[in-house]
Amino acid sequence: MFTLSEDQQALVQAARTAALTELAATVKEDDEREHFRKDQFQRLGAAGLCGVPTSEDWGGLGLGYVEYALVIEEIAKVAPSYAVSVAVSGLPQVILAQFGNDEQRARWMPGLAAGELLGAFALSEPGSGSDAASLRTTAVREGENYVLNGTKFWITHGGYADIYVVMARTGGPGPKGVSAFLVPGDTPGLSFGKKEEKMGLRASPTVEMILENATIPASNRIGAEGIGFSVAMSALDSGRITIAATALGIAQSAMDCAGRYAVARKQFDQAIIDFQGVGFMLADMAVRIEQARLLTHKAAWLKDNQLPFSPTAAMAKCAATDCAMAVTTDAVQVLGGYGYTREYPIERLMRDAKVMQIVEGTNQVQRVVIARNLKRGWE
Repeated sequence: MFTLSEDQQALVQAARTAALTELAATVKEDDEREHFRKDQFQRLGAAGLCGVPTSEDWGGLGLGYVEYALVIEEIAKVAPSYAVSVAVSGLPQVILAQFGNDEQRARWMPGLAAGELLGAFALSEPGSGSDAASLRTTAVREGENYVLNGTKFWITHGGYADIYVVMARTGGPGPKGVSAFLVPGDTPGLSFGKKEEKMGLRASPTVEMILENATIPASNRIGAEGIGFSVAMSALDSGRITIAATALGIAQSAMDCAGRYAVARKQFDQAIIDFQGVGFMLADMAVRIEQARLLTHKAAWLKDNQLPFSPTAAMAKCAATDCAMAVTTDAVQVLGGYGYTREYPIERLMRDAKVMQIVEGTNQVQRVVIARNLKRGWE
Protein backbone atom coordinates (compact mmCIF):
# COMPACT_ATOMS: atom_id res chain seq x y z
CA MET A 1 0.00 0.00 0.00
CA PHE A 2 1.75 3.12 -1.22
CA THR A 3 -1.06 5.69 -1.19
CA LEU A 4 -4.06 6.21 1.03
CA SER A 5 -7.60 6.18 -0.28
CA GLU A 6 -9.79 9.23 0.23
CA ASP A 7 -11.60 7.44 3.05
CA GLN A 8 -8.31 6.57 4.74
CA GLN A 9 -7.09 10.14 4.39
CA ALA A 10 -10.31 11.38 5.99
CA LEU A 11 -9.88 8.90 8.86
CA VAL A 12 -6.28 10.05 9.43
CA GLN A 13 -7.42 13.66 9.52
CA ALA A 14 -10.21 12.82 11.97
CA ALA A 15 -7.75 11.00 14.24
CA ARG A 16 -5.26 13.88 14.04
CA THR A 17 -7.95 16.43 14.88
CA ALA A 18 -9.29 14.41 17.80
CA ALA A 19 -5.82 13.83 19.24
CA LEU A 20 -4.87 17.49 19.00
CA THR A 21 -8.22 18.67 20.36
CA GLU A 22 -8.63 16.19 23.20
CA LEU A 23 -5.07 15.34 24.27
CA ALA A 24 -2.45 17.89 23.28
CA ALA A 25 -3.13 20.49 25.97
CA THR A 26 -2.47 18.14 28.90
CA VAL A 27 0.30 15.84 27.58
CA LYS A 28 3.14 17.56 29.44
CA GLU A 29 1.20 17.90 32.69
CA ASP A 30 -0.01 14.31 32.62
CA ASP A 31 3.51 13.02 32.00
CA GLU A 32 4.85 15.00 34.95
CA ARG A 33 1.98 13.99 37.26
CA GLU A 34 1.67 10.39 35.98
CA HIS A 35 -2.01 11.12 35.46
CA PHE A 36 -4.45 9.16 33.28
CA ARG A 37 -7.68 10.85 32.23
CA LYS A 38 -10.34 8.28 31.46
CA ASP A 39 -12.65 11.00 30.18
CA GLN A 40 -10.15 11.87 27.47
CA PHE A 41 -10.01 8.25 26.40
CA GLN A 42 -13.80 8.23 26.24
CA ARG A 43 -13.79 11.29 24.01
CA LEU A 44 -11.49 9.45 21.60
CA GLY A 45 -14.14 6.74 21.61
CA ALA A 46 -16.85 9.29 20.87
CA ALA A 47 -14.78 10.30 17.84
CA GLY A 48 -14.96 6.68 16.62
CA LEU A 49 -11.33 5.79 17.29
CA CYS A 50 -11.67 2.95 19.84
CA GLY A 51 -13.29 0.30 17.65
CA VAL A 52 -11.71 0.81 14.24
CA PRO A 53 -11.36 -2.90 13.26
CA THR A 54 -14.40 -4.08 15.25
CA SER A 55 -17.41 -5.16 13.20
CA GLU A 56 -20.24 -2.68 12.75
CA ASP A 57 -22.50 -5.44 14.13
CA TRP A 58 -20.77 -4.89 17.49
CA GLY A 59 -20.52 -1.10 17.41
CA GLY A 60 -17.21 -0.62 15.61
CA LEU A 61 -16.24 0.98 12.31
CA GLY A 62 -15.76 -2.37 10.60
CA LEU A 63 -12.46 -1.33 9.01
CA GLY A 64 -9.13 -3.15 8.87
CA TYR A 65 -5.84 -3.16 10.68
CA VAL A 66 -4.30 -0.87 8.09
CA GLU A 67 -6.78 1.79 9.17
CA TYR A 68 -6.24 0.87 12.80
CA ALA A 69 -2.48 1.36 12.43
CA LEU A 70 -3.05 4.74 10.76
CA VAL A 71 -5.27 5.89 13.64
CA ILE A 72 -2.89 4.64 16.33
CA GLU A 73 0.05 6.41 14.69
CA GLU A 74 -1.81 9.72 14.60
CA ILE A 75 -2.74 9.50 18.29
CA ALA A 76 0.83 8.51 19.20
CA LYS A 77 2.23 11.58 17.45
CA VAL A 78 0.42 13.65 20.08
CA ALA A 79 0.12 11.40 23.15
CA PRO A 80 1.72 7.93 23.05
CA SER A 81 0.17 6.96 26.40
CA TYR A 82 -3.30 7.27 24.90
CA ALA A 83 -2.32 5.46 21.72
CA VAL A 84 -1.39 2.57 24.01
CA SER A 85 -4.75 2.90 25.79
CA VAL A 86 -6.65 2.62 22.51
CA ALA A 87 -4.53 -0.39 21.51
CA VAL A 88 -4.85 -2.19 24.85
CA SER A 89 -8.60 -1.57 25.09
CA GLY A 90 -8.78 -3.05 21.61
CA LEU A 91 -7.29 -6.38 22.73
CA PRO A 92 -10.50 -7.64 24.42
CA GLN A 93 -12.37 -6.72 21.24
CA VAL A 94 -9.93 -8.71 19.09
CA ILE A 95 -10.20 -11.65 21.47
CA LEU A 96 -13.99 -11.60 21.70
CA ALA A 97 -14.36 -11.24 17.93
CA GLN A 98 -12.31 -14.41 17.35
CA PHE A 99 -12.94 -16.54 20.42
CA GLY A 100 -15.96 -15.16 22.27
CA ASN A 101 -19.61 -16.10 21.95
CA ASP A 102 -22.52 -13.89 20.91
CA GLU A 103 -23.63 -13.28 24.49
CA GLN A 104 -20.16 -12.07 25.52
CA ARG A 105 -19.86 -9.90 22.42
CA ALA A 106 -23.27 -8.34 22.94
CA ARG A 107 -22.47 -7.51 26.56
CA TRP A 108 -19.02 -6.01 26.14
CA MET A 109 -18.08 -5.10 22.60
CA PRO A 110 -20.40 -2.15 21.87
CA GLY A 111 -19.22 -0.34 25.00
CA LEU A 112 -15.57 -1.10 24.30
CA ALA A 113 -15.84 -0.05 20.66
CA ALA A 114 -17.53 3.21 21.66
CA GLY A 115 -14.88 3.97 24.28
CA GLU A 116 -17.56 4.00 26.97
CA LEU A 117 -15.86 1.00 28.57
CA LEU A 118 -12.14 0.59 29.09
CA GLY A 119 -10.56 -2.81 28.47
CA ALA A 120 -7.40 -4.48 29.76
CA PHE A 121 -5.33 -7.61 29.23
CA ALA A 122 -3.75 -9.61 32.06
CA LEU A 123 -1.14 -12.20 31.12
CA SER A 124 2.22 -11.35 32.75
CA GLU A 125 3.05 -12.34 36.32
CA PRO A 126 5.97 -11.76 38.70
CA GLY A 127 7.59 -15.02 37.61
CA SER A 128 6.35 -15.26 34.01
CA GLY A 129 7.20 -12.52 31.55
CA SER A 130 8.63 -13.78 28.27
CA ASP A 131 7.89 -17.34 29.46
CA ALA A 132 4.15 -16.63 29.56
CA ALA A 133 3.17 -20.31 29.56
CA SER A 134 4.61 -20.69 33.07
CA LEU A 135 1.94 -18.47 34.63
CA ARG A 136 0.68 -19.59 38.05
CA THR A 137 -2.61 -17.74 38.58
CA THR A 138 -5.31 -20.39 39.00
CA ALA A 139 -8.97 -20.63 38.06
CA VAL A 140 -10.78 -23.45 39.86
CA ARG A 141 -14.25 -24.55 38.74
CA GLU A 142 -16.79 -24.56 41.58
CA GLY A 143 -20.25 -25.40 40.26
CA GLU A 144 -21.38 -22.63 37.93
CA ASN A 145 -18.45 -20.38 38.83
CA TYR A 146 -14.68 -20.11 38.61
CA VAL A 147 -12.62 -18.88 41.55
CA LEU A 148 -9.42 -17.08 40.57
CA ASN A 149 -6.33 -16.62 42.73
CA GLY A 150 -2.98 -15.12 41.83
CA THR A 151 -1.08 -11.95 41.02
CA LYS A 152 -0.62 -10.25 37.67
CA PHE A 153 2.01 -7.62 36.83
CA TRP A 154 2.34 -4.83 34.28
CA ILE A 155 -1.41 -4.40 33.82
CA THR A 156 -2.19 -1.38 31.68
CA HIS A 157 -5.37 0.31 32.99
CA GLY A 158 -5.16 -1.66 36.24
CA GLY A 159 -7.76 -0.19 38.59
CA TYR A 160 -9.34 1.84 35.77
CA ALA A 161 -10.62 -0.81 33.36
CA ASP A 162 -14.20 -2.02 33.24
CA ILE A 163 -13.28 -5.46 31.91
CA TYR A 164 -10.07 -7.53 32.04
CA VAL A 165 -9.17 -10.53 29.90
CA VAL A 166 -7.29 -12.69 32.42
CA MET A 167 -5.22 -15.77 31.63
CA ALA A 168 -5.31 -18.36 34.40
CA ARG A 169 -4.36 -21.99 34.87
CA THR A 170 -7.21 -24.51 34.80
CA GLY A 171 -5.08 -27.58 34.07
CA GLY A 172 -1.56 -28.92 34.27
CA PRO A 173 1.72 -27.14 33.51
CA GLY A 174 2.49 -25.58 30.18
CA PRO A 175 0.39 -23.76 27.60
CA LYS A 176 -2.36 -26.41 27.38
CA GLY A 177 -3.31 -25.79 30.99
CA VAL A 178 -4.18 -22.11 30.46
CA SER A 179 -7.67 -20.69 29.95
CA ALA A 180 -8.99 -17.18 29.29
CA PHE A 181 -11.60 -15.34 31.33
CA LEU A 182 -13.54 -12.09 31.34
CA VAL A 183 -13.21 -10.48 34.76
CA PRO A 184 -15.31 -7.33 35.31
CA GLY A 185 -13.60 -4.50 37.16
CA ASP A 186 -16.09 -4.66 40.04
CA THR A 187 -15.58 -8.38 40.74
CA PRO A 188 -15.35 -9.08 44.51
CA GLY A 189 -11.86 -10.32 45.34
CA LEU A 190 -10.25 -8.28 42.56
CA SER A 191 -7.95 -5.54 43.84
CA PHE A 192 -4.90 -3.62 42.74
CA GLY A 193 -1.54 -3.10 44.37
CA LYS A 194 1.54 -1.19 43.40
CA LYS A 195 1.38 1.37 40.62
CA GLU A 196 4.66 1.33 38.72
CA GLU A 197 6.71 4.55 38.62
CA LYS A 198 7.90 4.40 35.04
CA MET A 199 10.51 6.04 32.85
CA GLY A 200 8.01 6.72 30.08
CA LEU A 201 4.35 6.36 29.11
CA ARG A 202 3.73 7.97 32.47
CA ALA A 203 0.12 8.90 31.65
CA SER A 204 -0.65 5.23 31.06
CA PRO A 205 -1.27 3.47 34.40
CA THR A 206 0.62 0.19 34.90
CA VAL A 207 -0.53 -1.60 38.03
CA GLU A 208 -0.26 -4.88 39.91
CA MET A 209 -3.47 -6.97 39.85
CA ILE A 210 -4.39 -9.15 42.83
CA LEU A 211 -6.97 -11.95 42.63
CA GLU A 212 -8.06 -13.35 46.00
CA ASN A 213 -10.94 -15.81 45.60
CA ALA A 214 -12.27 -13.61 42.80
CA THR A 215 -15.43 -15.40 41.69
CA ILE A 216 -16.90 -15.09 38.20
CA PRO A 217 -19.61 -17.04 36.36
CA ALA A 218 -18.44 -19.97 34.26
CA SER A 219 -20.07 -18.18 31.32
CA ASN A 220 -17.23 -15.65 31.53
CA ARG A 221 -14.74 -18.20 30.25
CA ILE A 222 -13.66 -17.36 26.69
CA GLY A 223 -13.88 -20.49 24.57
CA ALA A 224 -13.03 -23.93 25.91
CA GLU A 225 -10.73 -24.72 28.78
CA GLY A 226 -7.11 -25.04 27.69
CA ILE A 227 -7.14 -22.61 24.76
CA GLY A 228 -6.13 -19.55 26.80
CA PHE A 229 -2.52 -19.55 25.68
CA SER A 230 -3.60 -19.62 22.04
CA VAL A 231 -6.01 -16.77 22.78
CA ALA A 232 -3.21 -14.74 24.34
CA MET A 233 -0.69 -15.39 21.55
CA SER A 234 -3.23 -14.54 18.86
CA ALA A 235 -3.99 -11.25 20.58
CA LEU A 236 -0.30 -10.44 20.96
CA ASP A 237 0.30 -11.10 17.26
CA SER A 238 -2.29 -8.45 16.47
CA GLY A 239 -1.01 -6.21 19.25
CA ARG A 240 2.44 -6.12 17.69
CA ILE A 241 0.99 -4.19 14.77
CA THR A 242 -0.49 -1.55 17.05
CA ILE A 243 2.71 -1.29 19.10
CA ALA A 244 4.62 -0.81 15.84
CA ALA A 245 2.17 1.92 14.87
CA THR A 246 2.58 3.61 18.25
CA ALA A 247 6.35 3.55 17.82
CA LEU A 248 5.98 5.09 14.36
CA GLY A 249 3.98 7.96 15.83
CA ILE A 250 6.66 8.56 18.45
CA ALA A 251 9.43 8.51 15.85
CA GLN A 252 7.59 10.76 13.41
CA SER A 253 6.80 13.29 16.12
CA ALA A 254 10.44 13.36 17.25
CA MET A 255 11.74 13.77 13.71
CA ASP A 256 9.28 16.57 12.95
CA CYS A 257 10.29 18.43 16.10
CA ALA A 258 13.99 17.99 15.36
CA GLY A 259 13.52 19.01 11.74
CA ARG A 260 11.66 22.21 12.57
CA TYR A 261 14.34 23.07 15.10
CA ALA A 262 17.13 22.36 12.62
CA VAL A 263 15.55 24.68 10.05
CA ALA A 264 15.00 27.52 12.54
CA ARG A 265 18.25 27.20 14.50
CA LYS A 266 21.16 29.09 12.99
CA GLN A 267 24.86 28.76 13.72
CA PHE A 268 27.71 30.31 11.75
CA ASP A 269 25.06 32.27 9.76
CA GLN A 270 23.22 29.23 8.42
CA ALA A 271 20.50 26.82 9.47
CA ILE A 272 22.01 23.81 11.19
CA ILE A 273 20.14 21.46 8.84
CA ASP A 274 22.53 22.65 6.14
CA PHE A 275 25.46 21.11 8.01
CA GLN A 276 25.84 17.53 6.80
CA GLY A 277 26.35 16.27 10.34
CA VAL A 278 22.76 17.34 11.13
CA GLY A 279 21.15 16.99 7.72
CA PHE A 280 22.36 13.41 7.33
CA MET A 281 20.99 12.50 10.78
CA LEU A 282 17.55 13.76 9.73
CA ALA A 283 17.81 11.94 6.41
CA ASP A 284 18.61 8.69 8.22
CA MET A 285 15.61 9.24 10.51
CA ALA A 286 13.35 9.61 7.48
CA VAL A 287 14.70 6.39 5.92
CA ARG A 288 14.24 4.41 9.13
CA ILE A 289 10.68 5.64 9.63
CA GLU A 290 9.63 4.96 6.05
CA GLN A 291 11.07 1.45 6.15
CA ALA A 292 9.31 0.65 9.42
CA ARG A 293 6.03 2.16 8.26
CA LEU A 294 5.96 0.08 5.08
CA LEU A 295 6.66 -3.10 7.06
CA THR A 296 3.96 -2.23 9.60
CA HIS A 297 1.39 -1.57 6.89
CA LYS A 298 2.36 -4.82 5.17
CA ALA A 299 1.72 -6.78 8.38
CA ALA A 300 -1.63 -5.04 8.78
CA TRP A 301 -2.53 -5.73 5.13
CA LEU A 302 -1.68 -9.42 5.53
CA LYS A 303 -3.92 -9.64 8.59
CA ASP A 304 -6.74 -7.84 6.81
CA ASN A 305 -6.50 -10.31 3.93
CA GLN A 306 -6.51 -13.38 6.20
CA LEU A 307 -2.95 -14.26 5.21
CA PRO A 308 -0.23 -15.47 7.63
CA PHE A 309 1.02 -12.31 9.32
CA SER A 310 2.69 -13.33 12.58
CA PRO A 311 6.34 -13.30 11.32
CA THR A 312 5.78 -9.99 9.51
CA ALA A 313 4.15 -8.50 12.60
CA ALA A 314 7.20 -9.55 14.62
CA MET A 315 9.46 -7.90 12.03
CA ALA A 316 7.35 -4.75 12.06
CA LYS A 317 7.41 -4.59 15.84
CA CYS A 318 11.21 -4.96 15.89
CA ALA A 319 11.80 -2.50 13.08
CA ALA A 320 9.41 0.19 14.30
CA THR A 321 10.37 0.09 17.96
CA ASP A 322 14.11 -0.01 17.26
CA CYS A 323 13.48 2.87 14.85
CA ALA A 324 11.68 4.89 17.53
CA MET A 325 14.55 4.44 19.97
CA ALA A 326 17.17 5.40 17.39
CA VAL A 327 15.22 8.36 16.03
CA THR A 328 14.40 9.86 19.41
CA THR A 329 18.02 9.46 20.52
CA ASP A 330 19.26 11.28 17.43
CA ALA A 331 16.55 13.90 17.74
CA VAL A 332 17.82 14.78 21.21
CA GLN A 333 21.26 15.15 19.67
CA VAL A 334 19.98 17.51 16.96
CA LEU A 335 18.59 19.84 19.63
CA GLY A 336 21.74 19.60 21.71
CA GLY A 337 21.25 20.88 25.24
CA TYR A 338 17.64 21.84 24.50
CA GLY A 339 16.88 18.24 23.63
CA TYR A 340 17.80 17.22 27.13
CA THR A 341 15.35 19.64 28.72
CA ARG A 342 11.60 19.54 29.16
CA GLU A 343 11.20 22.70 27.14
CA TYR A 344 10.85 20.46 24.09
CA PRO A 345 8.90 17.18 23.91
CA ILE A 346 11.77 15.06 22.58
CA GLU A 347 13.10 13.97 25.96
CA ARG A 348 9.61 12.65 26.78
CA LEU A 349 9.33 10.93 23.42
CA MET A 350 12.71 9.28 24.02
CA ARG A 351 11.49 7.96 27.38
CA ASP A 352 8.22 6.78 25.81
CA ALA A 353 10.09 5.01 23.01
CA LYS A 354 12.16 2.69 25.20
CA VAL A 355 9.32 0.54 26.48
CA MET A 356 8.13 -0.10 22.92
CA GLN A 357 11.10 -2.48 22.59
CA ILE A 358 9.85 -4.42 25.63
CA VAL A 359 6.04 -4.69 25.57
CA GLU A 360 4.03 -7.24 23.53
CA GLY A 361 7.08 -9.49 23.66
CA THR A 362 10.60 -8.10 23.87
CA ASN A 363 12.44 -7.53 20.63
CA GLN A 364 14.67 -10.45 21.57
CA VAL A 365 11.56 -12.67 21.65
CA GLN A 366 10.45 -11.23 18.31
CA ARG A 367 13.77 -12.25 16.81
CA VAL A 368 13.22 -15.78 18.12
CA VAL A 369 9.84 -15.81 16.33
CA ILE A 370 11.42 -14.54 13.12
CA ALA A 371 14.32 -17.02 13.27
CA ARG A 372 12.00 -19.97 13.89
CA ASN A 373 9.94 -19.00 10.85
CA LEU A 374 13.09 -18.71 8.73
CA LYS A 375 14.24 -22.12 9.89
CA ARG A 376 10.95 -23.72 8.82
CA GLY A 377 11.43 -22.27 5.35
CA TRP A 378 14.91 -23.73 5.03
CA GLU A 379 14.23 -27.20 6.44
